[in-house]
Amino acid sequence: MADWCEQHQVAHDVYGDGELIQSFEAKIAALLGCEAGVFCITGTMTQVTALRVACHARASRLVALHPTAHIFKHERGNHQLLDHFHALQIGDPHRPWTLDDLKAIPDQLAAVVLELPAREIGGQCPSWEELQAIKAYCKEHDIHLHMDGARLWETAAAYGKPLHDICAGFDSIYVSLYKGIGGLGGAVLLGKRQFTAVAAEWFRRSGGNVIHRSPYIVAAAMQFDARLAAMPAYFRRTQALYETLRAFPKLTPNPAAPQANLLHVHMPVCRERAMALRNRVAEQHGVWLYNRASHAQLPGHSYTEWYVGDNLMALDDARLHSALALWCNEL
Repeated sequence: MADWCEQHQVAHDVYGDGELIQSFEAKIAALLGCEAGVFCITGTMTQVTALRVACHARASRLVALHPTAHIFKHERGNHQLLDHFHALQIGDPHRPWTLDDLKAIPDQLAAVVLELPAREIGGQCPSWEELQAIKAYCKEHDIHLHMDGARLWETAAAYGKPLHDICAGFDSIYVSLYKGIGGLGGAVLLGKRQFTAVAAEWFRRSGGNVIHRSPYIVAAAMQFDARLAAMPAYFRRTQALYETLRAFPKLTPNPAAPQANLLHVHMPVCRERAMALRNRVAEQHGVWLYNRASHAQLPGHSYTEWYVGDNLMALDDARLHSALALWCNEL
């Protein structure tokens, strides 16, 4: 990072004022087809703030979120305890929500959140046609459509569409600077210039006005283009991985076909057994198949998340096949 800064004559920003950070915000905004972008120190602060601003603009405090939304599962009730907005659940916990799910809500919604891809259900996305129909409905009914795009970078290759086409029709978009990009942390909120300006003021009110943001920007900017360029190869590797898994019917991928370079693998063993099998394969074969396993809905079953990135790109098919065979033979 220091070498990159010296090469590019980078100076620290001061409270978000600096050429590097502002040019990087503008670069992402242009890439996604948005008027403006603003850095925020965490995605957690970014999303609840965006939705709070959207609710204020529409004089309603109701936001619809999928049951597995990050705000529900990982943010410890911040939207409620900090009085940001009121949340309603939309859709089935195991599938992306649909236009029919949205139409079924009788309340006057200020906003609805769509995660692309939805991590907690294996990286699933709505079809392209469904996505366009959702955009049109939200516009017609003045519902603020917000994208949880923490892994948006992974979605373009799966849809086979440019990022700005995917983002067109969303009123606000959150993207991560470390998920998929590999930065230190941080996020960018994108939308209309007035919207991001109001959100930036709320970031300051919420304690997000750190004096120097340049380390986070540098860590993302120095590899941003290369990471985006690698995404199509990651998705092709994911497609090949699905073909490999066909030889191991005891391991069931979700979704049934890849929708991003992210998937869940369901296993016919409890979580503790899955962890023990992981360790044994690592000890005997030198391959680390997954980090953690989670309890699945069925008793005696578990699942793990596979993100297809540099590690799986470097692992040849023969070695992966033998490691999976070793895992299955231990059942």
